[in-house]
Amino acid sequence: MFDIKQYLQEQRQLVEEALRQYMLAAEGDFAAHIETMRYSLFVGGKRIRPILCLTAARCVSDEPDVDMLLLPAACALECIHTYSLIHDDLPAMDNDDLRRGQLTCHKKFGEAEAILAGDGLLTYAFELISSEQFLGLSLEVRLRLIAVLARAAGSLGMVGGQFLDIASEGKEIPFALLKTIHRSKTGALITAAVQMGAIGGGAVAAQLQALTEYGGAVGLAFQIVDDLLDVTSSSKQLGKTAGHDAGQGKATYPAFFGVEKTRALAIEAAERAVAALVGFDERANPLRALARYIVSRTN
Repeated sequence: MFDIKQYLQEQRQLVEEALRQYMLAAEGDFAAHIETMRYSLFVGGKRIRPILCLTAARCVSDEPDVDMLLLPAACALECIHTYSLIHDDLPAMDNDDLRRGQLTCHKKFGEAEAILAGDGLLTYAFELISSEQFLGLSLEVRLRLIAVLARAAGSLGMVGGQFLDIASEGKEIPFALLKTIHRSKTGALITAAVQMGAIGGGAVAAQLQALTEYGGAVGLAFQIVDDLLDVTSSSKQLGKTAGHDAGQGKATYPAFFGVEKTRALAIEAAERAVAALVGFDERANPLRALARYIVSRTN
């Protein structure tokens, strides 16, 4: 039986080492600014997006070191994700004091400093993904990776989803809009992580399509579980304020369906993700296990 917890621990360590290798050092005139970036980047995290990127690449490539080629892309994904969390926590957004069990960036350093830390991580992601670290990949592939990441992170993806999420607070919205929010706010970057791994690994069109379907289903499952944990877990378990969604009047799956139906829908989404991998061999077992792990997680 595949040990997903051991796999995630090993892959998280790989990503952590790469992040420390590639991340700017807090030195010189910009030391204080870079320290705010490093604080949020290294305060913890599951590193799910970079792990998905590396794992997807291994599913389609016969190159034994393909994941090493894609480590800069994996780190860029984590920079984008961390920037989004910094900005999410700001008083104008979710106004939260804790993230991953520690003070949020704006509580630690100040609001202006946190905004700039997020800005720095966002732009550094694209510096990283276009750097000489990618010399092992063709220019065409590198451009495709940049385009996928930019679209997923932008106004038709994560940022647009965050806007819709805020605009919907305290309102009754149709379920179709909630699905759009989840697909954009969380699902877009998770899907992009899988797509980037597939593209970097040389996936053919059918493989890319199947992995895109997997990423979309996993992204939905991830956000449904986030909605659920906000209702069922404690702040200590989550590392952030529990019950925050209800307190801000956010549209969530539990608000629409209740806890038990929401749990069933998360499992259903995870199984759709697994079903999308029917044409892949045992190299996709980590992706299969990860989809099911996502719905069993507690934070």
